[in-house]
Amino acid sequence: MRELGALSNSTSLISSQNVSLSSSNIPLLNMKTISRRDLLTKASWLGTTFAVGLPLAAKAAEPAQSQLSPAIKPALKVVVTGGHPGDPEYGCGGTVARYADLGHEVVLLYLNKGEWTDRPSYDPGPVRVAEAKKACEILKARPLFAGQIDGKAVVDAAHYREFQQLLEAEQPNVVFTHWPIDNHPDHRAISLLVYEAWLRMGKKFALYYYEVSNGEDTLQFAPTHYVDVTAMEPRKRSACYAHASQSPGKFYALQEMVAKMRGLESGHKQAEAYIRHVQSPDFQLPLAS
Repeated sequence: MRELGALSNSTSLISSQNVSLSSSNIPLLNMKTISRRDLLTKASWLGTTFAVGLPLAAKAAEPAQSQLSPAIKPALKVVVTGGHPGDPEYGCGGTVARYADLGHEVVLLYLNKGEWTDRPSYDPGPVRVAEAKKACEILKARPLFAGQIDGKAVVDAAHYREFQQLLEAEQPNVVFTHWPIDNHPDHRAISLLVYEAWLRMGKKFALYYYEVSNGEDTLQFAPTHYVDVTAMEPRKRSACYAHASQSPGKFYALQEMVAKMRGLESGHKQAEAYIRHVQSPDFQLPLAS
């Protein structure tokens, strides 16, 4: 009954506003008389729209993305996190290349430098860092390292705080990270660190999960979004093969099978797939389906 009363008041308000406008000799063009039944129907429909969170009013007032000139599109900060050098390239290399080509700033944030502490006679860290820098040059991205140790990831209060500060310094619009159901502890660790930072930062950046080495690492991945990376495949391949110390022939073949499968699902030759967190702000993926 309270809602009907409010609707009645709204009807009166609309009527009084029409009279006021008419008395001011302002022409009313295409003003259609609305019955109480029409008003109730429209109000019910609007209530349903906002209840399910559809951005009706906001989108109506904004120009279509395709109508915006590239010159006035704001540059975005895209951060792709990975447990090791190579993970973002294998899982998101094509998407990274698309963002970079659109003029956006892309950062590949690695949990560690690929170094080990249990083999003092051999430290692959400098090699892995050099490979990561080369891969980022190919993708037009910037490398960044979180300072943890390969295979020795720590997730505790201190590291949650440190990682949050790292992301706050970057101020990303969107962050991509590993799907947390994963057989590698470093992949699970970076996913948890990202998620906690997202919560502490008020969920203000978009959050997407990606897959890598399915079956061997990522498990139970059911995509919500796809990006066509067919044209980016040669560049993605080059970035992955820049990690020459990590058997790219073996691992790229697996990831390419995944990309082809996701392409079949989404109607492309090759695609990269993502899961958007249900509470994440919506965000335009480059050429997403």
